[in-house]
Amino acid sequence: MSDPYASRPAVHEQTVDGFGAVRVLPLDPAADAPLLHRWVSEERAVFWGMNGLTEQQVHEIYAHMATLDTHHAYLVVKDGDPAALLQTYEPEADRVGECYPVEPGDIGMHLLLAPARPGGTRSGWTAGLAAVVAAYVLLVLDRRRVVVDPDVANEKAIARFLRQGFTAGPRVVLPEVDLPDVYLPEKRAQLAFLTREVAFGG
Repeated sequence: MSDPYASRPAVHEQTVDGFGAVRVLPLDPAADAPLLHRWVSEERAVFWGMNGLTEQQVHEIYAHMATLDTHHAYLVVKDGDPAALLQTYEPEADRVGECYPVEPGDIGMHLLLAPARPGGTRSGWTAGLAAVVAAYVLLVLDRRRVVVDPDVANEKAIARFLRQGFTAGPRVVLPEVDLPDVYLPEKRAQLAFLTREVAFGG
């Protein structure tokens, strides 16, 4: 079966032994909106904060993000299949930067995994994707530390990050954001951090 994403340029490509070939592609808001709308509309994605949005609204959010220098969105593709939505941001340009002492070399990250296929098994799937994402944000982008801010109620995500080597930080309240292009309600978040030294030994 042909890879529908083969013609799209990647910012990072990596083959993980026993897992497969993974490519990190800059998000195409128009082309990817139908797929992302399906993902963010599922109950499992409630903490992503886009439940109830229309496909057009999802497109508009990511079209706006594409105009920013501080926030970026990517589609992560494994062996030609969409596997995750990755967002990166500069913490000092985000509300999370108001809640902890930002250090030089920090980068913020949000990661939404694709839903599992019915009846499919994904042993080692999350770890494989995590290895590629960590390599991209820490090595390719040359950053010292990743910060994540899952909702305190999102226990599965918090546990996943801790298994990946993240260290839990403080629990904080992220302030409400109300801008013309985006509204984000107040959020109680569990911060967690992963340094390049922990992830790659240097």
